[in-house]
Amino acid sequence: MSDVKRWFRDALDRAGYVVFNKRYHHVVDGFYTLHSDHFRQDAKFQAAYERGLQASAGVNPHFEWRVHIALWFAAIAMRADGDFVECGVNAGFLSSAIMHSMDWNRSGRRFYLVDTFEGPVLEQFSADEMRLGRRRVAEKALAAGAYVTDIERVQKNFSEWPDAHIIRGRVPEVLSTIPLGRVAFLHVDLNCAYPERAALEFFWPRLSEGAVVLLDDYAHTECTSQTEAIDGFAQCASIEVLSLPTGQGVILK
Repeated sequence: MSDVKRWFRDALDRAGYVVFNKRYHHVVDGFYTLHSDHFRQDAKFQAAYERGLQASAGVNPHFEWRVHIALWFAAIAMRADGDFVECGVNAGFLSSAIMHSMDWNRSGRRFYLVDTFEGPVLEQFSADEMRLGRRRVAEKALAAGAYVTDIERVQKNFSEWPDAHIIRGRVPEVLSTIPLGRVAFLHVDLNCAYPERAALEFFWPRLSEGAVVLLDDYAHTECTSQTEAIDGFAQCASIEVLSLPTGQGVILK
């Protein structure tokens, strides 16, 4: 087992992300449900998830429900004007799944993929996040190879989509360099409170009516600083965040 796969397995175990399926219940991706997961049998979903696995070099985070939700909201966002943006790309699992599912080369849209591709910006973690061990988690993940730093690998993964544009830099500093028009879909997965709120503040006036903001860590119990930062923005903007049992959050413009 590779160091990356071992790190993911151990991280999932620590977080209670037990992965098993029985006839009547599922405990996966941090939540328990009695409800059907029939979407897993859908050929289009399976192909999109497999494309995500290809991006991650076979490392499976077992977050099918999160991908299912992301694909559904990405399809909704296709009704709005504008391009797609992901802040926090890493290997490109989710964005690759979305572009595969949306037949991206026929979409007529651009997908901006924003990341340092060097791992988290450690000095952006607040005192509270450091006290809660969030920086330490990031450092261990980086040391284990869980953050992709091989930019050539990332470029190769996205090469099948000419309108996938890799933007290498820190959020929020790099955002002003992106040749943006309107934005229809924003995925935020920066694992740190400061850049996540900064991204929301930057993109909010650029979002089209009907645009979707999907937040990866909003409701995760270990990510309280991110939750508080996003709730602070939501209060200032007079909006509400939908909290999901997968740990994600959703905002509709």
